[in-house]
Amino acid sequence: MKKNISSDAEKHAMSIARQSTSLYAFGRAVCAPFMKLFFRTHYTNRYNLPEKGNYIICSNHISYLDPVFLGLGQKRRIRYMAKADLFDHPFFGSLISRLGAFPVHRGEGDMTAINVGEQILKDGGVMGIFFEGKRSRTGELLRPKSGAVMIAYQSNSPIVPACITPQKGLVRWFRKTQISFGEPITAQELGVIEGTPREFRNASKIIMEKVAKLREESKFD
Repeated sequence: MKKNISSDAEKHAMSIARQSTSLYAFGRAVCAPFMKLFFRTHYTNRYNLPEKGNYIICSNHISYLDPVFLGLGQKRRIRYMAKADLFDHPFFGSLISRLGAFPVHRGEGDMTAINVGEQILKDGGVMGIFFEGKRSRTGELLRPKSGAVMIAYQSNSPIVPACITPQKGLVRWFRKTQISFGEPITAQELGVIEGTPREFRNASKIIMEKVAKLREESKFD
């Protein structure tokens, strides 16, 4: 049964997530040459990205530019959960809202954000989740959180593992940045049968192993 967004908070968050497609298209057009020139972006295995239907991109997180790196890697629009503090800044909060981000209160079991994410996916959309839960300041992969798998299970959405790999480990001007995408995989294929917390944790570890493999396969000429 399709879940209806009912609370005022959820309706507000959903309206944020459905913001201007024209601004998103404009942002892509402006950012693509900029990122190619200054961060020398290179994409691999984009054929793994479904052309239609819902899915979640599960990626590592190493810089504030990561949503841009992922967004430029495909034709479809990605919507992200972003930490609630970012929306406190009037200009930046308004900008990321219009680009389709919506707030999540990290570490609080934010069911509003989870419900909105599930609704986006049930409507056939695409979500990007940095499933480590925070940015890695060293570039090393961190322990994954299980929320992305839970959302995938509850919304019947496949997961596409993704890895952002900058040259020499950290994103810097004029260094190459490679973005790689793995094959889509369902929560059931990851061993989630009953939807228990343990299954979610184990599945998240498997996804991280796939992300790590993508990193190992990254090459810089």
